[in-house]
Amino acid sequence: MLMRRVIPCLDCDAGRVVKGVRFAALRDAGDPVACAQRYAAQGADELVLLDISATNDGRGTMRELVARVREVLAIPLTVGGGVRSRADAAALLECGADKVAVNTAAVVRPELLGELAREFGAQCVVLALDAARRRDGDGYEVVVRSGKERTGRDAIAWAATAAALGAGEVLLTSVDRDGTRSGYELELIAAVARAVAVPIVASGGAAHAGHLADALAAGADAVLAASILHDDHTSVAALKHALAARGFAMRLDENHP
Repeated sequence: MLMRRVIPCLDCDAGRVVKGVRFAALRDAGDPVACAQRYAAQGADELVLLDISATNDGRGTMRELVARVREVLAIPLTVGGGVRSRADAAALLECGADKVAVNTAAVVRPELLGELAREFGAQCVVLALDAARRRDGDGYEVVVRSGKERTGRDAIAWAATAAALGAGEVLLTSVDRDGTRSGYELELIAAVARAVAVPIVASGGAAHAGHLADALAAGADAVLAASILHDDHTSVAALKHALAARGFAMRLDENHP
């Protein structure tokens, strides 16, 4: 049985973890190294670190921060933000990332995904797909530049194209649900799950274990959580045990009751 994953997410800006609602009204949520240590100790399966201002600032991901986070982790680490080239990806992998996530640069130049997959292997390449429901309510469109720009591109078709080009995983975030704690965008998750054969990590909207279970049932292979962990409403261990009680295969550790 395929093991499901619970993955804390550290959205970072200026060296701090931040969290907002629908990518806006950001507030400080702590030190990334301390957060990484806490979530690893709670039994996180993986960790995602996203430098959310790198693309808009026109710079690469903060490598020194990645290296410091890597030092306290013994679990897989996905890093994104400002990845525009093979050199950018190589630098992050050298700093300790296990996977690199690409969003805006892949939309601008889709062949980047194939270049990264050929150089580093598809297992290292994550499509970070931010999607919002179209304003007319008919389907979902791709959003780039940290939620600031709607592209008009169909999100489901883009996921399928990206997987065909070489993305080995899709980090799927609902812009509409991000930070709202209203539950994941299940229709979006199900549609992408039908369109791709690679793992999907669902993100945006979690408030409790029931929401995570809904996302997994809709077709996600893993679930991302941020604010409910940053604000100590629950722990990674509690979420994993609750999912296991609902029948999902989870990696459980007796040290994380």
